[in-house]
Amino acid sequence: MSTPPKAYLAGNFRHFLDDKNRVTIPSSWRGHFESGTSFLAIPNPGGWVSVLPPVEADKLYEKFAAVPLSDTEAQTDINVFMASTQTFSFDKQGRIALNESLSQHAGLNGPKSEAVLVGGLNKFNVYNAERWDQAQASSTAASQRSVMERFGI
Repeated sequence: MSTPPKAYLAGNFRHFLDDKNRVTIPSSWRGHFESGTSFLAIPNPGGWVSVLPPVEADKLYEKFAAVPLSDTEAQTDINVFMASTQTFSFDKQGRIALNESLSQHAGLNGPKSEAVLVGGLNKFNVYNAERWDQAQASSTAASQRSVMERFGI
């Protein structure tokens, strides 16, 4: 069995939620995945939603599956974490709908809210437009250089 090619999720795209609170995934990202592919959306502590494609969700699965059932503290943490996540596939038009809990976590307040989908290379993130604008405004040449130095780029 061959390994699927890596999806490189980059760039940022602004979309308004439609009347059913759906946002369209950029076609350049959708093209990396087959129809019906399941994604895992998780609340990021920074106030946005991180969306993991199958390869990344599988890594999380393996980590959680390795936790012994007898480790009740860790099992409770996993349960609470997973209760706040959502699985979904994009529809034929490439749209996704985050559940109410994740939408609120990201600061998306219903239809016509502006969402920014931000590539994270191996995942993508869904931001409220104001939060994304603040994140970009706080980025400086020094912080970009720091990222490059940290990762040896």
